[in-house]
Amino acid sequence: MRDAYHEELDSISDSLVEMARLVGSAIGRATTAMLDSDLKLAEAVIEADQKVDELQHDLEARAIALLARQQPVATDLRIVVTSLRMSADLERSGDLAQHVAKLARLRYPDRAVPSDLHATILEMGQLAQRLMAKAAEVIITKDVDLALQLEQDDDEMDLLHRTLFQHLMDDRWKHGIETAVDVTLLGRYYERFADHAVSVAKRVVYLVTGEHADELQTDVQPEIQAVASEAESA
Repeated sequence: MRDAYHEELDSISDSLVEMARLVGSAIGRATTAMLDSDLKLAEAVIEADQKVDELQHDLEARAIALLARQQPVATDLRIVVTSLRMSADLERSGDLAQHVAKLARLRYPDRAVPSDLHATILEMGQLAQRLMAKAAEVIITKDVDLALQLEQDDDEMDLLHRTLFQHLMDDRWKHGIETAVDVTLLGRYYERFADHAVSVAKRVVYLVTGEHADELQTDVQPEIQAVASEAESA
């Protein structure tokens, strides 16, 4: 019975990895559909989100059944509860990729993104995909150090997000209100997608250590400052 129980816990983790990989692929393909005005690809991304939803529903059902049958405690309880929360983050990430694809479909055969912002949107899409790939790796390896790095990686997305707004607020903006709204929404979708990848990594930190990532980073910060001070005085 205990072997079957732990196999089920491993199966839940496998489902989370599959969800992360699916939504990571989805944001990459949605970005391509957006920039290339590829209606067929946009439709494929929209339809594929159903698989992510199905995985989440199945994971929830299995997790709740485990809670009812096994009444786990300590670390096992953290695994089940944290997995439920991670699945919600991943499902929302899939929705955000779908939103990008839906915007591509809405503007077809035109493009929602003006040519002078293509590079920025492409970079945001690629970064979002890399962040989610790293989140999947964190789920597999339970590597706390790698998990904590994701929040630093997310700073790059925040910078790209600000770059978009600088373009929108520039007096030389010439693409009209509708395009400004589209670009604003896209920036938000990518920024939120990255936030969910970071959230998944933080939940792994809690799963492994029993402490929240923010608390661990607060503990580490004084050590970093002390090392920096010693380097300056040397």
